[in-house]
Amino acid sequence: MGVDLKNLRRVAVASAAVTTVLQSATAVIALKKDRRDYADGVWGPGLAAIAITSAALGSGNRLRRWSLAAAVTAWSVRLERQMLSRLGRHDEEDPRYTEFLEGASTAGVVGKVFVTQGLSQLLVSAPVQVAAACGLPRSARRWLFPVGIAVMAGGAIIEALADQQKDRFQQRDDDDKPDVLDTGLWGWSRHPNYFGDSLVWDGAFVAAAASAPATWTIPAPALMSYLLVYATGAKRTERRMQSRPGYRDYQRRVSLFFPWPPTGD
Repeated sequence: MGVDLKNLRRVAVASAAVTTVLQSATAVIALKKDRRDYADGVWGPGLAAIAITSAALGSGNRLRRWSLAAAVTAWSVRLERQMLSRLGRHDEEDPRYTEFLEGASTAGVVGKVFVTQGLSQLLVSAPVQVAAACGLPRSARRWLFPVGIAVMAGGAIIEALADQQKDRFQQRDDDDKPDVLDTGLWGWSRHPNYFGDSLVWDGAFVAAAASAPATWTIPAPALMSYLLVYATGAKRTERRMQSRPGYRDYQRRVSLFFPWPPTGD
């Protein structure tokens, strides 16, 4: 089915406004506290706010737009709990931000971090916004909607389980603790949490693509995967982990991103 362009414009404008408010408020607090890494704390809530705004203002299929909003919000709540816990445990800024923003002016920080993140949120959530302004077709294509929601749920479970396994590993304080976590999901992927996160947004695209116009939003999940692998996720973490004992061997044995059986010694 087609997209209601007038309604889509309304959803897009409102989503942009909500994103601007959240990013601006976070930027003010982050700059005042000299904690640019507070930006991590608004990533999930920002995407949830866009999904809820889209569901509330959209004129498309009611069940789908609110299912997407519920799925994104549930994912966001769990992620936000983890982010707030991580930010609260440290009195100093995440070294990744310090390194990335070294020598940057206030305007530079706002542009590199908060404007860039806001634009990324709007692009990543494009399938959710378009789906909110589309009806569901009567053809078999409509089944992409429940399939996509199932993929989102599966991705969220993988991400949550990976984070739980990582937290348990970090909390261990015994002589038998290995240098590198290479069991559970971490024995199949070096970054299973990022992989699960990518599945959430792949699923959102699939659910939206039940309506033909949303197919054009495929750059959205591609962007999310790029961010998770190259920009702010796996590759950047890999650079920081290079010097850890046993990590190079771990890299040799275990897949970077997509889960795969580990190779033998």
